[in-house]
Amino acid sequence: MRNIKLIVEYEGTNYVGWQRQQNGKSIQGEIESVLNRILREEVNVIGAGRTDAGVHARGQTANFRTSIDRSLDEIRNGLNGLLPDDIVIHEIEEVPLEFHARYNAKERHYSYLISREPTALFRNYSWQLNYKLDLSLLEKSADGLRGEHDFESFCKANSEVDHHRCNVIESAWVSDGSFLRFNIAADRFLHGMVRALVGTMIDVARGYMSFEAYLDIFGKKNRSEAGTAAPAKGLTLEKIIY
Repeated sequence: MRNIKLIVEYEGTNYVGWQRQQNGKSIQGEIESVLNRILREEVNVIGAGRTDAGVHARGQTANFRTSIDRSLDEIRNGLNGLLPDDIVIHEIEEVPLEFHARYNAKERHYSYLISREPTALFRNYSWQLNYKLDLSLLEKSADGLRGEHDFESFCKANSEVDHHRCNVIESAWVSDGSFLRFNIAADRFLHGMVRALVGTMIDVARGYMSFEAYLDIFGKKNRSEAGTAAPAKGLTLEKIIY
Protein backbone atom coordinates (compact mmCIF):
# COMPACT_ATOMS: atom_id res chain seq x y z
CA MET A 1 0.00 0.00 0.00
CA ARG A 2 1.22 3.51 -0.86
CA ASN A 3 0.25 6.90 0.53
CA ILE A 4 0.35 9.76 -1.99
CA LYS A 5 0.36 13.44 -1.06
CA LEU A 6 -0.89 16.16 -3.43
CA ILE A 7 -0.67 19.96 -3.47
CA VAL A 8 -3.78 21.23 -5.24
CA GLU A 9 -4.76 24.62 -6.66
CA TYR A 10 -8.37 25.32 -7.61
CA GLU A 11 -10.89 27.99 -8.38
CA GLY A 12 -13.96 27.21 -6.30
CA THR A 13 -16.48 29.26 -8.31
CA ASN A 14 -18.19 26.31 -9.97
CA TYR A 15 -18.08 23.86 -7.06
CA VAL A 16 -20.09 23.11 -3.91
CA GLY A 17 -16.81 23.08 -1.99
CA TRP A 18 -13.98 20.66 -1.37
CA GLN A 19 -16.05 17.91 0.21
CA ARG A 20 -17.95 15.39 -1.89
CA GLN A 21 -21.71 16.10 -1.83
CA GLN A 22 -24.82 14.85 -3.60
CA ASN A 23 -26.07 18.26 -4.66
CA GLY A 24 -23.30 19.27 -7.06
CA LYS A 25 -19.68 19.03 -8.19
CA SER A 26 -16.96 19.04 -5.54
CA ILE A 27 -13.18 19.31 -5.78
CA GLN A 28 -12.75 16.04 -3.90
CA GLY A 29 -15.24 14.31 -6.17
CA GLU A 30 -13.56 15.50 -9.37
CA ILE A 31 -10.11 14.35 -8.22
CA GLU A 32 -11.41 10.98 -7.02
CA SER A 33 -13.26 10.40 -10.29
CA VAL A 34 -10.09 10.98 -12.34
CA LEU A 35 -7.94 8.88 -10.00
CA ASN A 36 -10.41 6.01 -10.30
CA ARG A 37 -9.94 6.13 -14.08
CA ILE A 38 -6.14 6.36 -13.90
CA LEU A 39 -5.61 3.72 -11.20
CA ARG A 40 -8.64 1.55 -11.97
CA GLU A 41 -9.47 1.28 -8.30
CA GLU A 42 -11.62 3.34 -5.93
CA VAL A 43 -9.69 5.80 -3.79
CA ASN A 44 -10.65 8.19 -1.01
CA VAL A 45 -8.95 11.60 -1.21
CA ILE A 46 -8.52 13.37 2.14
CA GLY A 47 -8.16 17.16 2.17
CA ALA A 48 -6.50 19.28 4.85
CA GLY A 49 -9.29 21.87 4.75
CA ARG A 50 -12.95 21.48 3.81
CA THR A 51 -13.37 24.71 1.88
CA ASP A 52 -16.96 25.87 1.27
CA ALA A 53 -18.73 26.54 -2.02
CA GLY A 54 -17.02 29.33 -3.94
CA VAL A 55 -13.84 29.31 -1.83
CA HIS A 56 -10.53 28.94 -3.69
CA ALA A 57 -7.21 27.27 -2.87
CA ARG A 58 -3.65 27.97 -3.90
CA GLY A 59 -2.09 25.28 -1.73
CA GLN A 60 -4.64 22.72 -0.55
CA THR A 61 -2.95 19.54 0.65
CA ALA A 62 -4.54 16.13 0.14
CA ASN A 63 -3.57 12.48 0.37
CA PHE A 64 -4.88 9.12 -0.80
CA ARG A 65 -3.84 5.49 -0.51
CA THR A 66 -3.42 3.15 -3.44
CA SER A 67 -2.11 -0.34 -4.10
CA ILE A 68 -1.35 0.45 -7.76
CA ASP A 69 2.30 0.72 -8.80
CA ARG A 70 2.11 3.71 -11.16
CA SER A 71 4.87 6.32 -11.16
CA LEU A 72 4.21 9.68 -9.51
CA ASP A 73 4.77 11.49 -12.80
CA GLU A 74 2.20 9.28 -14.52
CA ILE A 75 -0.37 9.97 -11.81
CA ARG A 76 0.26 13.74 -11.77
CA ASN A 77 0.25 14.04 -15.58
CA GLY A 78 -2.87 11.92 -15.79
CA LEU A 79 -4.66 14.07 -13.24
CA ASN A 80 -3.72 17.36 -14.90
CA GLY A 81 -4.63 15.98 -18.31
CA LEU A 82 -8.12 14.85 -17.27
CA LEU A 83 -9.17 17.29 -14.53
CA PRO A 84 -11.15 20.42 -15.42
CA ASP A 85 -9.04 23.52 -16.11
CA ASP A 86 -9.98 25.05 -12.76
CA ILE A 87 -8.23 22.27 -10.78
CA VAL A 88 -4.44 21.77 -11.02
CA ILE A 89 -2.09 19.37 -9.21
CA HIS A 90 1.16 21.25 -8.54
CA GLU A 91 3.09 18.70 -6.49
CA ILE A 92 2.94 14.98 -5.81
CA GLU A 93 5.04 12.79 -3.51
CA GLU A 94 4.92 9.48 -1.69
CA VAL A 95 4.70 9.86 2.09
CA PRO A 96 4.64 7.49 5.10
CA LEU A 97 1.42 5.49 5.49
CA GLU A 98 0.59 7.27 8.75
CA PHE A 99 0.49 10.72 7.09
CA HIS A 100 -2.99 12.28 7.20
CA ALA A 101 -3.53 15.59 5.37
CA ARG A 102 -6.11 16.85 7.85
CA TYR A 103 -5.03 15.51 11.24
CA ASN A 104 -1.28 16.09 10.82
CA ALA A 105 -1.62 19.75 9.81
CA LYS A 106 0.04 22.22 12.23
CA GLU A 107 -0.94 25.51 10.57
CA ARG A 108 -3.49 26.57 7.99
CA HIS A 109 -3.00 29.86 6.13
CA TYR A 110 -5.87 31.76 4.49
CA SER A 111 -6.19 35.10 2.74
CA TYR A 112 -9.24 37.23 2.03
CA LEU A 113 -9.21 39.79 -0.80
CA ILE A 114 -11.30 42.97 -0.93
CA SER A 115 -11.42 45.35 -3.88
CA ARG A 116 -12.32 48.95 -3.10
CA GLU A 117 -12.98 49.64 -6.78
CA PRO A 118 -15.01 47.76 -9.42
CA THR A 119 -12.87 45.01 -10.99
CA ALA A 120 -13.44 42.73 -13.95
CA LEU A 121 -10.33 40.56 -13.64
CA PHE A 122 -10.84 39.85 -9.93
CA ARG A 123 -14.63 39.69 -9.82
CA ASN A 124 -14.57 35.97 -8.89
CA TYR A 125 -11.75 36.35 -6.37
CA SER A 126 -12.65 39.42 -4.30
CA TRP A 127 -15.41 41.15 -2.37
CA GLN A 128 -16.06 44.49 -4.08
CA LEU A 129 -16.88 47.18 -1.53
CA ASN A 130 -17.69 50.86 -1.93
CA TYR A 131 -17.87 51.66 1.80
CA LYS A 132 -15.47 54.21 3.24
CA LEU A 133 -13.30 52.13 5.60
CA ASP A 134 -11.23 53.19 8.60
CA LEU A 135 -8.04 51.20 8.00
CA SER A 136 -6.72 51.85 11.49
CA LEU A 137 -9.81 50.13 12.94
CA LEU A 138 -9.34 47.21 10.56
CA GLU A 139 -5.74 46.77 11.71
CA LYS A 140 -6.74 47.13 15.36
CA SER A 141 -9.46 44.50 14.95
CA ALA A 142 -7.01 42.06 13.33
CA ASP A 143 -4.31 42.66 15.97
CA GLY A 144 -6.64 41.43 18.71
CA LEU A 145 -7.13 38.05 17.04
CA ARG A 146 -3.59 36.82 17.60
CA GLY A 147 -3.19 34.22 20.33
CA GLU A 148 -5.64 31.61 21.61
CA HIS A 149 -9.31 32.63 21.78
CA ASP A 150 -12.77 31.09 21.79
CA PHE A 151 -14.30 31.74 18.35
CA GLU A 152 -17.75 30.24 18.92
CA SER A 153 -19.39 33.56 17.96
CA PHE A 154 -17.68 33.30 14.56
CA CYS A 155 -18.52 29.63 13.90
CA LYS A 156 -21.46 28.43 11.86
CA ALA A 157 -24.26 27.45 14.25
CA ASN A 158 -24.67 23.74 15.08
CA SER A 159 -21.17 22.84 13.89
CA GLU A 160 -20.08 19.50 15.33
CA VAL A 161 -16.80 20.34 17.06
CA ASP A 162 -15.34 19.38 20.44
CA HIS A 163 -14.41 22.97 21.27
CA HIS A 164 -14.18 26.43 19.70
CA ARG A 165 -10.68 27.50 20.74
CA CYS A 166 -8.15 28.32 18.02
CA ASN A 167 -4.60 29.61 18.27
CA VAL A 168 -4.14 32.40 15.72
CA ILE A 169 -0.50 32.75 14.65
CA GLU A 170 -0.86 35.52 12.05
CA SER A 171 -3.56 38.14 11.60
CA ALA A 172 -3.00 41.29 9.53
CA TRP A 173 -4.54 43.52 6.88
CA VAL A 174 -2.32 44.63 3.98
CA SER A 175 -3.22 47.52 1.67
CA ASP A 176 -2.09 47.33 -1.97
CA GLY A 177 -3.53 50.06 -4.16
CA SER A 178 -7.26 49.48 -4.49
CA PHE A 179 -6.99 46.06 -2.81
CA LEU A 180 -7.10 45.06 0.85
CA ARG A 181 -5.87 41.61 1.80
CA PHE A 182 -6.46 39.93 5.15
CA ASN A 183 -3.88 37.25 6.00
CA ILE A 184 -4.65 34.83 8.80
CA ALA A 185 -2.99 31.63 10.00
CA ALA A 186 -4.02 29.35 12.86
CA ASP A 187 -3.66 25.82 14.16
CA ARG A 188 -7.31 25.18 13.22
CA PHE A 189 -10.31 27.01 11.83
CA LEU A 190 -14.00 26.61 12.57
CA HIS A 191 -16.69 26.34 9.91
CA GLY A 192 -17.23 29.81 8.43
CA MET A 193 -14.81 31.44 10.87
CA VAL A 194 -12.68 33.55 8.49
CA ARG A 195 -15.66 34.89 6.53
CA ALA A 196 -17.49 35.77 9.75
CA LEU A 197 -14.42 37.56 11.10
CA VAL A 198 -13.93 39.53 7.87
CA GLY A 199 -17.60 40.54 7.69
CA THR A 200 -17.54 41.69 11.32
CA MET A 201 -14.27 43.61 10.97
CA ILE A 202 -15.65 45.40 7.93
CA ASP A 203 -18.71 46.39 10.00
CA VAL A 204 -16.31 47.97 12.51
CA ALA A 205 -14.22 49.71 9.83
CA ARG A 206 -17.26 51.28 8.16
CA GLY A 207 -18.72 52.51 11.43
CA TYR A 208 -21.64 50.09 11.57
CA MET A 209 -20.32 48.51 14.79
CA SER A 210 -18.13 49.99 17.53
CA PHE A 211 -14.77 48.45 18.32
CA GLU A 212 -15.94 47.85 21.90
CA ALA A 213 -18.99 45.93 20.65
CA TYR A 214 -16.67 43.85 18.44
CA LEU A 215 -14.58 42.86 21.46
CA ASP A 216 -17.73 41.94 23.40
CA ILE A 217 -18.80 39.45 20.71
CA PHE A 218 -16.11 36.94 21.70
CA GLY A 219 -17.50 36.46 25.20
CA LYS A 220 -21.10 36.07 24.06
CA LYS A 221 -20.41 32.79 22.20
CA ASN A 222 -23.36 33.33 19.87
CA ARG A 223 -23.05 33.48 16.07
CA SER A 224 -25.97 35.91 15.80
CA GLU A 225 -23.92 38.55 17.66
CA ALA A 226 -21.26 38.73 14.90
CA GLY A 227 -21.62 40.35 11.49
CA THR A 228 -22.80 38.82 8.25
CA ALA A 229 -20.27 36.47 6.64
CA ALA A 230 -18.18 37.97 3.86
CA PRO A 231 -18.80 36.41 0.40
CA ALA A 232 -17.02 33.11 -0.23
CA LYS A 233 -15.36 34.27 -3.46
CA GLY A 234 -12.82 36.47 -1.64
CA LEU A 235 -11.41 33.60 0.44
CA THR A 236 -8.40 31.49 -0.57
CA LEU A 237 -6.68 28.64 1.27
CA GLU A 238 -3.05 29.60 0.74
CA LYS A 239 -1.04 26.74 2.27
CA ILE A 240 -0.84 24.05 4.92
CA ILE A 241 2.14 23.64 7.24
CA TYR A 242 3.10 20.23 8.68
